[in-house]
This record gives sequence, structure tokens and C-alpha cells, in this order.
Amino acid sequence: MLAKNLISDVVPALKTSDTGVQALNWMEVFRVKHLPIVNHQQFLGLISDQDIFDLNNAEEAIGNHELSLKRPFVSGGQHIYEVIEVLSRLKLTLVPVLSDDANYMGVITQDDLTREFANLSAMQHPGGILVLEMSDNDYSLTEISNIVESNNARILSLYVSNIPESRTLSVTLKVNTTDITSVIETFNRYNYKIAASYMTSEEMDDFYQDRFDEFLNYLNV
Repeated sequence: MLAKNLISDVVPALKTSDTGVQALNWMEVFRVKHLPIVNHQQFLGLISDQDIFDLNNAEEAIGNHELSLKRPFVSGGQHIYEVIEVLSRLKLTLVPVLSDDANYMGVITQDDLTREFANLSAMQHPGGILVLEMSDNDYSLTEISNIVESNNARILSLYVSNIPESRTLSVTLKVNTTDITSVIETFNRYNYKIAASYMTSEEMDDFYQDRFDEFLNYLNV
């Protein structure tokens, strides 16, 4: 998924003549803490609510405000993971998107990323979830896939994370069947450590909520 496919069609851009009051009102409406400043198609910078508060004159035109963030942006051809990295590193609630010729295209909001994260995780598809733990030396996507497919199932999504201060990986699988009993038994026969499994709707709702919370914490906003 590329940045240009995630652009919001509702969040507006500010003009330098707009006041801090107008900017704060829009931030409240769209539930963001940042807005882009654009002159025609030229992206001038990103203003935050804190920039406006720091000036202590919300009636002043935003063109007169000092910006704590000059011109953070991503290009339309960048991957969603790169978009997430920029939001996380700069602690943004949205990030502007520019074309290859540096024209302003729009913004991607935290909500846009959350929705796409749901698609990437195959949350809208029914299925069971399995969390494995293993040494990084033992990780084999081919073997994991073969075990799942040997039970007439297939992997809908998979992601790998490092367990802090260790060489252990946490591998989360979602498969296309809610009854993953046989899959679990096969992983046990191959001596995999199963950290968790989820098969009921209630269990998966709790799991998804936890993962959404982790995702939002990763964004650091």
C-alpha cells in the first residue's frame, strides 16, 4: 500500500492568511493536532496546536507563527511502513503527501493508517489467530506455511516482532479457519512454543483491541 492511496479526502489545508483560531477549530473538528499550510500547490510547512498556543495570540495569521516542524512529508510513492515511521519519529497526527514534482497532494491521518492496518492484518476476514515464540535462528516462514497448509488451512496475515532484550521472535499468524485445533497440534509435534491462540469471537476482539493499542503506542501520538 502506497502513501498516495491513503490520502484523506476530508482534512483541509490551511492558508497563511488563516488565523490560529480557524486552525484550532479545524483541528478540533478533524481530531488532529497538526495541519498543513499550503500556498496553491506548494507545501509550506506543518503547524501544530502547540505552535499556536506558544505564540499566545490565536487571532494572528498562521503565516506569522514560528513552526516547530518545518516541512515533514512523504512522497506519494512511499510505502505505508515508511509513513508510519515518519508519524512515529516526529510524533505527528497526520503527515502531508507530496508528488514527485513536490506538489501538495493531501494528508494521511492516524485514523487512515489505523483503518489500513486493519486491512493488512486481515481483521475483516474470519479465522483463528496463533502466536508462536522462537529463537531468531529457528524462524522459517517456509516451514510455518507448510505446517498450516498441511492442515488444509492457509495464512491470511503474518507479522514478526522482536521480544525486547532477547533473540526471541514473536510470530503472529491469522489463518482462514476459526477451528485451529489441528494446526496447534501439528505445531506442538514440531516442538514450536505456542504463546497464545484465539478461536472465539470474544477472544479475537480482545486480541485486535490489544494490537490496535500497540499500534497507536507505536505511533507515539
